[in-house]
Amino acid sequence: MGSLLRNAISAVGAGFAALTGLLFIAVFLLDLFGLHTNPYIGILFFLVFPAIFGAGLLLVPLGAWVERRRRRAGRAPSDVRWPRIDLNDPHHRHVVLGVVVLTVVNLLIVSLAAYRGVEFMDSVTFCGQVCHSVMEPEFTAYQDSAHSRVTCVECHIGPGAPWFVRSKLSGTRQVFAVLMDSHGRPIPSPVENLRPARDTCERCHWPEKFHGDKVREIREYAENEKNTETVTTMRVHVGGGSERLGIATGIHWHMNVANDIEYVAMDEERQSIGYVRLRNRQGVTREYFAKGVTPDQLEGRERRRMDCMDCHNRPAHPFALSAERAVDDAIAIGEIARDLPFAKREVVAAIKAEYPDHDAASAAIAARLRTFYRTTYAPVYASRRPDIERAIRRADQLYRRNVFPRMRVGWGTYPNNIGHMAFPGCFRCHDGEHAARDGRTIQQECDMCHEFL
Repeated sequence: MGSLLRNAISAVGAGFAALTGLLFIAVFLLDLFGLHTNPYIGILFFLVFPAIFGAGLLLVPLGAWVERRRRRAGRAPSDVRWPRIDLNDPHHRHVVLGVVVLTVVNLLIVSLAAYRGVEFMDSVTFCGQVCHSVMEPEFTAYQDSAHSRVTCVECHIGPGAPWFVRSKLSGTRQVFAVLMDSHGRPIPSPVENLRPARDTCERCHWPEKFHGDKVREIREYAENEKNTETVTTMRVHVGGGSERLGIATGIHWHMNVANDIEYVAMDEERQSIGYVRLRNRQGVTREYFAKGVTPDQLEGRERRRMDCMDCHNRPAHPFALSAERAVDDAIAIGEIARDLPFAKREVVAAIKAEYPDHDAASAAIAARLRTFYRTTYAPVYASRRPDIERAIRRADQLYRRNVFPRMRVGWGTYPNNIGHMAFPGCFRCHDGEHAARDGRTIQQECDMCHEFL
């Protein structure tokens, strides 16, 4: 058998296996002792190198098999001989020294290039602008989100090899979809195979933290000449839950680690919940079925354990709940002058109209608002031109922030499950119609979550 391995194929395979094996062991030790934290390092050392190592090992017996066939066919045996190197010979010595120096230089160049490449792939720019141009809506929302200083891979991949492999396999499929222009418009949500919140969100957010009540003030404006303001003040029972203390109150009761809530959605967007199962800290289990839903209809559907993402489903990619809500917020903080006649009505109408692209929208929004004030309120147009132009700029920004015609993303495309005003949100389960066999229902009382002041 030993002589059969003396062939070019087996020699190449043994060389690949030895080199990649040594590199894999070295990087494995670095990973074991926490000397690198970049998730993309794994694609090179935990996927590519093992693949080359395995291929090298397979080449060794393959070469022996080919060599045996050669000999059975009566052909001369392969004769793989190592070159004779005599370091006492000045010429040999200079050649070996040159090869060693060039090899070190090449390894340095390749290492630096690989490091920079991996570093770039780990960047937000790569995820949002280079390879994933179809992610323009998500990237725009991300830049304006509370998580804009958290890199994409920290949530979409996180630490550890298993989820890294799953995300990269999914990413490969998405790359082909982009190349073939077969991706969805808009990008489907929620993301399939997204890592559980306990492995990502809870690395920063403390699930047992008790938040108590928080007072929230909501300002809305009528679509009349004076943009009449309505202020709603409510106390939101955020609450929280602690297994150690036994506290479980408010909205965050759902995330009390002592409560285990599972549900089955009847649609891909998880907006229609057909089944809810609760097991509380005492071990009592209760099942709730939506009106008209039978156990047979649940067969084959995903049973999901409730976590942060089921309510906070747009934590890093939020869009305005509606055009009206976006304009209300802009007026409330002074970005659009409240005393401009019909500012709310006209800006909403301008940004809700359909346009082929952002440039066309910018021109049409500006023309519409200028024409309205110039023809209907000429004195206002003459004396308040800076305020009108500021309103135009903000209207354009609101449109570009929330509407993306090329990806078919508009007002209300992506549901936001916080609250229950623009989308079902809380009422997906708390509709008073999800009933258990004993007649109990998932309650819908308003004061469970908030009270008006």
